Amino acid sequence: MPAAAIPRTRGTRGAPGWGGLWRRGLVGVLALVLAAVAGCDSPSPKPAPGPSGGTGGSGGASASAAGSGSAAPPASGSAVTLRVLAGSELQDMQPILDDARKATGVNVQFTYTGTLDGADTVTSGKATGSYDALWFASNRYLRLDPAGGANLLSETPVMVSPVALGVRSSELASLGWDPAKVTWSQIGQAVAAQKLTFGMTDPSRSNSGLSALVGLASAFSGAQSALTQADVTKASPALRQFFAGQQLTSGSSGWLAQAYQRTAQGGSGVQVGALVNYESVLLELNRTLPAAAQLTVIRPSDGVVSANYPLTLLNSASQPAKDAFQRLTAYLLRDDVQRRISDETERRPVAAGVAPGAGLATDVRPELPFPGSRAVADALLSAYQNQLRRPSRTVYVLDTSGSMAGARLADLQAALTRLTGTGASGAVVPFRDREQVTLISFADAVKWEHTHDVPDQAPDAALAAIRSDVQSLSAGGGTAIYSTLEEAYKLVAQQQAAAQDDRFTSIVLMTDGESNEGASDSDFATFYKALPPSGQAVPVFPILFGDAAKPQLQGIADTTGGQLFDGASGDLSSVFEEIRGYQ
Repeated sequence: MPAAAIPRTRGTRGAPGWGGLWRRGLVGVLALVLAAVAGCDSPSPKPAPGPSGGTGGSGGASASAAGSGSAAPPASGSAVTLRVLAGSELQDMQPILDDARKATGVNVQFTYTGTLDGADTVTSGKATGSYDALWFASNRYLRLDPAGGANLLSETPVMVSPVALGVRSSELASLGWDPAKVTWSQIGQAVAAQKLTFGMTDPSRSNSGLSALVGLASAFSGAQSALTQADVTKASPALRQFFAGQQLTSGSSGWLAQAYQRTAQGGSGVQVGALVNYESVLLELNRTLPAAAQLTVIRPSDGVVSANYPLTLLNSASQPAKDAFQRLTAYLLRDDVQRRISDETERRPVAAGVAPGAGLATDVRPELPFPGSRAVADALLSAYQNQLRRPSRTVYVLDTSGSMAGARLADLQAALTRLTGTGASGAVVPFRDREQVTLISFADAVKWEHTHDVPDQAPDAALAAIRSDVQSLSAGGGTAIYSTLEEAYKLVAQQQAAAQDDRFTSIVLMTDGESNEGASDSDFATFYKALPPSGQAVPVFPILFGDAAKPQLQGIADTTGGQLFDGASGDLSSVFEEIRGYQ
């Protein structure tokens, strides 16, 4: 699953009125420091320095089991299932966990969600009774929110991966860089000179993007200690220049890698010269890429921000789950297992006596400083969303056929209204300043289309106009999905030509049925292939809702380089919010 949304409420620009968003952001930023320095919550030795580009080290209740390569496997004990809320990037750990089950009797049952959304799940109390443990890139959000941190009993860092820059190797020579000596400032200069474009996850949604933003602000400001507001102000001009080169955004590290892979293999989408992502994701991606698209992984010499993947036990876990947690962490910290983790997942070991895998450089990089307060993090993330990043152009293609009458239409109206900030809670990222929002109501044909520009000053009138349009939606008629998508692409082309701009552009398709009017799927595929590169760079994110035909929607996502989201099995509002990280 893509990483889910960080909340924000539309309040004073750059101030703590952005409540939920900044709670998730800052906690996500600082807990690596707390975990690395304090050795996590449970009694254990202080973390040992890792051999990685950042702070490594083992900690938590099972830390002492990591040191001996000759340690016997832990007793398996009784078989038990450990329910773990986890980041989807941990799917690559499944073969190791399969062997852990045989050795320990512990069956890990993953439920995947985004790192920051998972933190909200714990803070809200929804994890209590549903999960025994967490396993995300970091617990930074939880560690700065007392309500979240109070739910954690112990945590054990298992592996480390710094956020790095993967540069298309074919472009590296023209940049004149020595990969071992490149600094963030050099990277910023290359981007500002339009010599390099890149993709990065949305820092309001994904831990890798959040870590990158903090690291960039620290590096560009020259901060020597915890970031201050003065540091953020100092870094802002360089950050604005840097993010002008961001051509690809995403709500998750995995989708970002998939998007690069797709274009490298001749598929649709935006082609970029570099990715900002976890070192492990970049190295694993190289295993699937053709020679011309291989990435040279650069850990900037002036510092990185690292994830330490703490396996974390919740206070609410049962005694059998606590025992299972101890057996599992002891197994994962064995030297032989640490070597296997590093070899197979490209992450760095936390056990002091285990060297990184063959593909991982051994020279150490310092950890860059984090914000010194939540207010500083609020200001930094607010600036990214509303000032520093390229603005968005978002087209919502909304099925208002007869089958949408009643509760379905009401759900759609509620979901879109929340994106205007009305009734929004901690889980919402409303429409951004400088965003262009188009609503298209369709059934057997387009009923109407309205475009709204949300200004960077006094946005309330534009948001009210969007709400009015949403409330005017009415159901009736058949369903012409493909014909309407063609109209949406034509409209985007007109908007691009009129504005002469280069926005993040995407189309969101919400339907509860099957296309039974107008163009066919083959007609649409022919239409799409005839689009110019600027058109083919626009993905469609379909939402499966009601009785929608999944094969049709999956085909649309595959054709356009988008991703299918499931709104049929949960809250439609949460799906619209999740997609915000891709816009």
